[in-house]
Amino acid sequence: MRIAVLGASGRTGGLIVDAARARGHEVVAVVRRPASAPSGATERIAEGRDVDALTAALEGVDAAVFAIGPTSASTDHTVMRESMPALVTAMRAADVRRLIVVSASGPFSDGDDPFLKFVAKPIVQRILREPFADFVATEPVVRSSALDWTIVRPPQLKDGEARGRYRRANGGGVPFGISIRRADLAAAVLDVLDDEATVGATITVAA
Repeated sequence: MRIAVLGASGRTGGLIVDAARARGHEVVAVVRRPASAPSGATERIAEGRDVDALTAALEGVDAAVFAIGPTSASTDHTVMRESMPALVTAMRAADVRRLIVVSASGPFSDGDDPFLKFVAKPIVQRILREPFADFVATEPVVRSSALDWTIVRPPQLKDGEARGRYRRANGGGVPFGISIRRADLAAAVLDVLDDEATVGATITVAA
C-alpha cells in the first residue's frame, strides 16, 4: 500500500513510518517543515489545518494514518480537533477512504477494569485535562466522517525497543493496560490498517 502518515516527524509517527517501510509499504511522510521527515519516505509539506495542502499531499495514496497530537512540551491543545475536519475534507477530495487515527485511552473509561476506571484514570485525567480534551473532541469528527476509519487508543506511551507483542480490545479497555511501547503501537496501527474487521471500530491496545 501507499500510506500517508500525518505527524511523521513525531516520536510515534516516525516509528509508524519505519514499521510501514519494513513491511514493504510505500510511505508518504506529511510534515509541516521541510527535511523533517524520516529517511526513506517521500516528504510532502502540509500544515494539518490546511485543506488544500493536505489534499495535494494525499494524492495517490491508499490510506492515511493520523498521528498528530499534543506533546509533553506542547501548548497547542486544539491541534487534533482543528486538523481532523481539514483531513476529512482533504481525504474526500483526494478520494482516499481508509483512515487510522491514533487517539488515547486515558480520557475514556468504557469497558475498563475497576482499577483503571476508579483509581488510575481519574488521576491522569485531572493532570492531562487539556490535552485529553483534544482527543475527546476529535473522535466524534472521525466517526461522522463517512470514511473507512479505525480509532486506535493506546495508554501511556513509552520509548524503547518493541516487545513484539501487545493486547488488543475492540470497543473497550484492555484489563490493567497502563502502557505500551511506541514501537509496539506502530505495529498495532499497521495490523489494523488492512484488517477490514476494524473498519468503524475503536480498538484499545496495551502491553
